[in-house]
Amino acid sequence: MADSTNDLRTRPSGSTEPLHRAYDTALLDLDGVVYAGGAAVPHAVPALAEAREAGMGLAYVTNNAARTPGTVAEHLSALGVPAEPDEVVTSAQAVARLIAEALPAGARVLCAGGEGLRVALAERGLTPVDSAEDEPAAVVQGYGGPDLPWGVLTEAALAVNRGLPWYASNTDLTIPSGRGIAPGNGAAVEVVRIANGHRRAPVVAGKPQPPMHRETIIRTGARRPLVVGDRLDTDIEGAWAGGVDSLLVLTGVADPAQLLAAEPRHRPTYVAADLRGLLAPHPEVRSAADGGYRCGGWWAGTESGRLAVRAAGGVGGADPVDGLRALCAAAWSADVAPDAEGALAALGW
Repeated sequence: MADSTNDLRTRPSGSTEPLHRAYDTALLDLDGVVYAGGAAVPHAVPALAEAREAGMGLAYVTNNAARTPGTVAEHLSALGVPAEPDEVVTSAQAVARLIAEALPAGARVLCAGGEGLRVALAERGLTPVDSAEDEPAAVVQGYGGPDLPWGVLTEAALAVNRGLPWYASNTDLTIPSGRGIAPGNGAAVEVVRIANGHRRAPVVAGKPQPPMHRETIIRTGARRPLVVGDRLDTDIEGAWAGGVDSLLVLTGVADPAQLLAAEPRHRPTYVAADLRGLLAPHPEVRSAADGGYRCGGWWAGTESGRLAVRAAGGVGGADPVDGLRALCAAAWSADVAPDAEGALAALGW
């Protein structure tokens, strides 16, 4: 396993073992990692099947609070990824635990979200209600899907403006869909913040906040976990905050340009094109004697304030992800963020 001191990371780590043998449990984000818009991400289904068959535990950890764990498990199974409800951990469960620890059993909570959030509240002995006039003791927001009525946000804003404790399952501003990037729960939270004049902010449970990591470890019992995600500001930062290793896959929100510009808390331990990265060793990024960095068949460094990448020593760079790994080392080690456009174009991004 890699050193988890992510705040010191200046290059992606290597692993001589395939990751599914180096770690006991993959804590997998769903949207943009396993599926997008309801359909499986390419290569996800066979990669997860091989990892499970080799003995790696799979847990599905999502900031999307709209659906129940049972519904998520059914969806995964229909895609060809067999899953049980207790293998799914949602931000709705994490925020419901937080609220239950702060309020008495049976307390009313104004629920501005979907069925997954309502079920999670009920499982913690709380009573979901729909209106600020229902005498709630707190307000919670969670992703309710694209059809969340505007009136739900109105009720949440009214209750928050009355001074009630305010919680959010997560604050992801966007969410991947089959048609592109769509507004996430964070956008709905901002609507309520605007309505209260930005005087308050909610207590947030989901990634990258510690309550989500706590909920995941409680439910999975993972001892050597690997966080797998597509977002730098939730999945990767959440792993950094929890002191565990992470794998970024480039099938969702984060793109190579964002990765190269990542601040220390957003730098993953490993980088892969997709979930096949679980099944393979990861080549080490090494400092080159002539300056720059080498990974696989690629050299990367800075030239005249710009990132550059090329096949190393005449060896064809067969895997462009190796070139990206070397570029990460060059970018993350630079005092000033270099221009990466030309280098990424050379790798086909």
